[in-house]
Amino acid sequence: MDPEANPATAEAPPEDAPTTEAPTTETTIATAGAAEPPPLPYSLRDRKKSIAFFWSLFILDCVAQPLALYFGLWYGTNLSHNLVFTIVTITLGGISVFEYFYRLYNLFRSDSRTRPLNARKSWLDFFQINFTIVWLILAVELIVGTVQEEPFVRLVAMVLPTVMFYFGGVYLSLDILRACGFRAPFRISSTPKGAVMPTALYVLIEDVVAVDGGGGQMYRYALRTRYLSSPYFRRMLVQMNFFWAGGSIVWGAAITAMVFTTPQDAAFAIGWAAPFVWAGIWALITIPWVQSDLRREKEAWRTNGPQGGEPYCDDINAPSARTRLESLHLPRFFPQRQIREKNSAPSMAEV
Repeated sequence: MDPEANPATAEAPPEDAPTTEAPTTETTIATAGAAEPPPLPYSLRDRKKSIAFFWSLFILDCVAQPLALYFGLWYGTNLSHNLVFTIVTITLGGISVFEYFYRLYNLFRSDSRTRPLNARKSWLDFFQINFTIVWLILAVELIVGTVQEEPFVRLVAMVLPTVMFYFGGVYLSLDILRACGFRAPFRISSTPKGAVMPTALYVLIEDVVAVDGGGGQMYRYALRTRYLSSPYFRRMLVQMNFFWAGGSIVWGAAITAMVFTTPQDAAFAIGWAAPFVWAGIWALITIPWVQSDLRREKEAWRTNGPQGGEPYCDDINAPSARTRLESLHLPRFFPQRQIREKNSAPSMAEV
């Protein structure tokens, strides 16, 4: 069967295989009978130094540099305000621009091992498409904010909140559409057109680790195998996506309110620094949360296997053990949360 015609199947084999085929029945049975969920061939622990180096440069580029140039040139020189902001905007985003073209090269190269599974050479991944759109939005925002003789400082301070609104809105919308039963209207990275709408965080992890992290198509395939095999894993990603995308929009709104209600200097500092404060807090919450959920997923898999639902299929109603968040007995505000049918198998014990 053509894997494009059957969206429930995995989209590509490991990196060293030249063709793409749907998994065999034996593969599916082997996955379901394994003692643990399918492994992911990627470790953040082994890349701590490179991750720390990248984020240090990124923070210098997006926080320290614009703030230093703004206050230094605005108050320490006789340059016109328009020229000050011309300098600020020209030097802005060097790391992001490099990352954009680095990703573009790796996705477009003829021997690319990072592009989405089963995708044509001309097809970008979902993150690169949104990366392009948000850069166009920011370009318009910066031009409007600096083209006049007296720059609109508050608008220039809205660069990072705009990114928060955009990605928060796009990634939240994907999971809402997923919960409403919509299917992918076009290829979304390795998820083909017509497949069940993937949870947005799965797509983000796939794209970032495969291209930026060097995991390649081997990681895309391994992640897709894990995603389709484990209802618990999918549920965890949905909840984590609502946490990050929803938090991005809420914090973006709060930062926007502060930018337009505080004195100009404070507004500029808040607009460029506060998003990183939010990201740091969310990351500190996320790390132990994910570690706990991955342990619970392994325990649930050892007890009940994949836990139910059609094997190797992105079934949004597939029963699974309680996630870490659900065990806290919070209100059911996640659309992904479904009421289990009365005739669910008795072996689906919650842990």
